[in-house]
Amino acid sequence: MLVIPLPESDRIDLVGGKASGLGELIRRGERVPPGFVVTTEAHRLGALPQAEILAAYRAMGSGPVAVRSSATAEDLPDASFAGQHETFLQVEGDEQLLSAVAKCWASLHGERAVAYRSAHETGTELRMAVIVQRMVQPTAAGVLFTANPLTGNRTEMLVDAVPGLGTGVVDGTADADHYVLGDPAPDGHGCLSAAQLAELRAAGERAGEEPRDIEWAFDAEGVLWLLQSRPITTLFPLPPASDGPLPRVYVEFGHVQGMLQPVTPMGMAGLKRMIAAMTASLGLRAEIVDIGGRLYGDLSDLARHRTARKRLIKLMAVDFGPRAQAAMEHVLADPRFAPGTAAAKAGRPAEQEGGSALRTAGRALSGITRALARPEAARLRLQAAVDRLRSASDAPADLRTSTQRLDFVSADDSTEAADDLTWPIVAGMLAAALPGSLLKGLASPDEIHTVLGGLPDNVTLEMDLALWRLARDAGQHRDLLIGTPPAELAARYRQGDLPDIGLTAFLAEYGHRGPAEADLGVPRWAEDPTGVFAAIANYLRVTDPEQAPDVRFARTAERAQATLEDLARRVRRRRPVRGSLAVFLLRRARTLSGLRESGKFAGLYRLRAVREQLLLIGADLAAGGLLDEPADIMFLDLDEAAAAVRDGVDQRELVARRKALHRVESRRRHVPVALLSDGTDVETVLPAKPGGLHGVGASAGRVTGPARIVHDPATAHIEPGDILVVSTTDPAWTPLFLTAGGLVTETGAIMAHGPTVAREYGIPAVISVPGATDRITPGQLITVDGAAGTVTPVPAPGTAASPAA
Repeated sequence: MLVIPLPESDRIDLVGGKASGLGELIRRGERVPPGFVVTTEAHRLGALPQAEILAAYRAMGSGPVAVRSSATAEDLPDASFAGQHETFLQVEGDEQLLSAVAKCWASLHGERAVAYRSAHETGTELRMAVIVQRMVQPTAAGVLFTANPLTGNRTEMLVDAVPGLGTGVVDGTADADHYVLGDPAPDGHGCLSAAQLAELRAAGERAGEEPRDIEWAFDAEGVLWLLQSRPITTLFPLPPASDGPLPRVYVEFGHVQGMLQPVTPMGMAGLKRMIAAMTASLGLRAEIVDIGGRLYGDLSDLARHRTARKRLIKLMAVDFGPRAQAAMEHVLADPRFAPGTAAAKAGRPAEQEGGSALRTAGRALSGITRALARPEAARLRLQAAVDRLRSASDAPADLRTSTQRLDFVSADDSTEAADDLTWPIVAGMLAAALPGSLLKGLASPDEIHTVLGGLPDNVTLEMDLALWRLARDAGQHRDLLIGTPPAELAARYRQGDLPDIGLTAFLAEYGHRGPAEADLGVPRWAEDPTGVFAAIANYLRVTDPEQAPDVRFARTAERAQATLEDLARRVRRRRPVRGSLAVFLLRRARTLSGLRESGKFAGLYRLRAVREQLLLIGADLAAGGLLDEPADIMFLDLDEAAAAVRDGVDQRELVARRKALHRVESRRRHVPVALLSDGTDVETVLPAKPGGLHGVGASAGRVTGPARIVHDPATAHIEPGDILVVSTTDPAWTPLFLTAGGLVTETGAIMAHGPTVAREYGIPAVISVPGATDRITPGQLITVDGAAGTVTPVPAPGTAASPAA
């Protein structure tokens, strides 16, 4: 079948995505210009079927036609290919038609299409079909979005329209009339009447629940024609349906752990438990849901609760960052979230549940007071608890079968060591957080940040300095370690084909860590040390002794202590009581708040052991033909893994679907910090800040340097003094901090991993800068001001300063 009528277009492999979408519109009874398709079979054979094309053209009555590409990977749910292939309008005559079809074929291998396919990992085994349709001569044309593509709101539609042909809307060259079809409907203005807008809305409603991008045209008789229909591929997924009152609000929790990539299904369940426990310790309850593979907390009932809502803003500021705080302030001002009886029991503050909450509060008060009174003893208790957890995390040596291993990974991992871990950490965080209020008007945030630099007992910092010492001692292999790609070094290390630089000992201590380490599905450094080799190469680029990380850390600690002593003298004279309390807390913070990484560090031992056993189960399932490879078990949850182990359920098809979705979501660069149940990204409806790049100062100081945009720490090349610009960070990123001049992040809170370690290294940091990795260009000279919370481009000589955009 080389040429077929457009109404028969149903197989994507034969007619491509665009023609398949048009065929579906025709079969649903929509008005689509008549036409035919030159199929992918003709493209496969390689010769233009001229006779068949011209016969179909004459059967249409010849005349002007539109010729459009329709590739097999085009107009799909995860890749629209909008504008990547050729379209020709007002084509008339045999010679023009055949030439246009040939050019559509050629566009499959055009530079922009090849780059797009590479970015979307769609592969190279593609075919091109070509659509030929009767040309509509429009009085107005444009695009209908059946969901608002700017905000994500699924209850609104958007229309962009221009007089005449709609090409100016599609290619972005026209000044289009813009309509939001919500409730109420807009009056007609511009090139469309109210009746035409109503007709477009009706067409959008007929398109179904899946958001669509529909090209349309009204002809001279006022008849509406649909010219193309494809999925909107950029929308963030909708939250799951809820039985609670609508609308609902969800706040993204993953960035607290430095995770914006999608979480594997196996990792999701563990993270849900962990975050639920964290919010409960704060006296709150929130349902944790999976949206697009990310962790979101449903805070709707808390937002509607008369007393709990008062604490939400402070909670957002401390634990989730200023972007989440601003979004929640907007939500709480929305009348739909006004306090009332709609607040569900599940959302009430935990303290209202009586005895259990009171007992927890009592333990908290006792544990925090004890830690503040005797911080050294608390530190020793915490270290002993970490050691016990490390010993207890190992799997029994007698596990032999997948059933036994499944029982181990499913076991309750709670421990009596929790109090010894939790309360010293909480005490340190409180001691670091409270002085800011006590010293308002007496000390600047910059001074307090300085006092909290160079803290002892931070296991992440100790890890980074251990890696620095390893790199320093491996100087004789500098050329090898700098000149060889990190992935190749990792492969050679696993093969035993590298000189001994002390890496085995380092991984014995820290190999249970890695990027996105809270996700069970992600390899640890012990499995893949690529990121470690990248960090070693970056360390070896440091040639100035004064910039050596251990020297910088010691300098930061000395400056912190000197600032604290100066602050103590000053504030005690001006405010003896309040000043003395603040200084007491700052001294306790310097003893205790470095411990904040220890809880997660200890918990990672259990995750490592569980992951090892899951991979052994996966190996058994792969050997039995129930999975394709051992690591595929990470795309199941525990119940699904049990079904495969105990009942022999073949999970390969389920895993393939989830891995495909995970790949799609891994390419997503923007993850909403707050989302409504109708799909609205709350930040998109907030008032825009005027010019420049604004965030929150999180670490004292001011530095100027070239921007280094990094998306993966395992491949990062950092020169000493570079400003690290990232979406988010977790402890696996922190080795980069030792040589960076400053830090800019798109997410985060003051007490998150990245800003905390930045303060301890003494590098200026500005966090929660929306769009930083897109608005700052690689190599751009920028100034990071950790006090003002600004990132300012430095103009080239002879030019005026302008905001990064």
